[in-house]
Amino acid sequence: MVNNNNTEYLADFVIYLGDVITANNIPIANASLYWDEAISPTRARGIPWASIFGNHDDAPFEWPLAWFSSPGIPPIHCPSPNASSCSGVPFPFQGQRYCSFGGTRRIELMKKEIENNLLTLSKTGPKDLWPSISNYVLQLSSSDDPESPVLFMYFFDSGGGSYPEVISNAQAEWFQHVSEEINPDSRVPEVVFWHIPSKAYKNVAPWLRIHKPCVGSINKERVAAQEAELGIMDMLAKRSSVKAVFAGHNHGLDWCCPYKKLWLCYARHTGYGGYGNWRRGARILEINDQPFYIKSWIRMEDGDEHSQIILSP
Repeated sequence: MVNNNNTEYLADFVIYLGDVITANNIPIANASLYWDEAISPTRARGIPWASIFGNHDDAPFEWPLAWFSSPGIPPIHCPSPNASSCSGVPFPFQGQRYCSFGGTRRIELMKKEIENNLLTLSKTGPKDLWPSISNYVLQLSSSDDPESPVLFMYFFDSGGGSYPEVISNAQAEWFQHVSEEINPDSRVPEVVFWHIPSKAYKNVAPWLRIHKPCVGSINKERVAAQEAELGIMDMLAKRSSVKAVFAGHNHGLDWCCPYKKLWLCYARHTGYGGYGNWRRGARILEINDQPFYIKSWIRMEDGDEHSQIILSP
């Protein structure tokens, strides 16, 4: 990355907010091969990261209509037999080749990431929250005192793909239990990351142009929220230490808007896949411990920066 005065810098930490791959367009059983390729730029730079799941990461395969546009049997669109990805329930093709279309489950994707990468801080999360996988908390500590927490970062699997787009009541209770255990007096600030925005995002969404107190640059689509609100937003809003929630999912939105005592923020159209042709960029967080503050802005692929906001003094 290059900043405005032409000095190079790298991020200290990267968060993948879901939809790392589009599994419903991958006709193989082992989609972790593509997941590994997607995170390779971060790994190559030696930057630690954490990831959560979106609605496309383990979505069922969808047969492309284009495959059936010509007469006869659809052409072969699966890897060669030595690609170690045609396994599971077989499906016949021309030439007696077989390929699985069962997809790769969340748990398999996360286990592969953890097993193959020393730099990842991702976790599978508590087993009793299954089928939700990526639910965990990371502590950001002071460089002067590794035992002293500066910020707690909570990661949630907001569903989609193989199960409904929702943060369950069990996940909300997990958050309440863990937060009260590790931050009982709410002294340490907290932030939350998930892929699909909660219904609260609809309540604060700008109409047409983005006006203060919201900050951002694109507002090109409606909020596509979770299917139901099962308690997590009430808990977050009542907890004074929670400063902001960050979501992905909507590629044409990059705003931050206040909601009660916290901020609801979007990332931005970042990757080279997915829908939309908006310019690519990423949401940056700068966290300072003395004095504490969370500053955020959007950095574009070409180095342009905009939409700076202080999320917590």
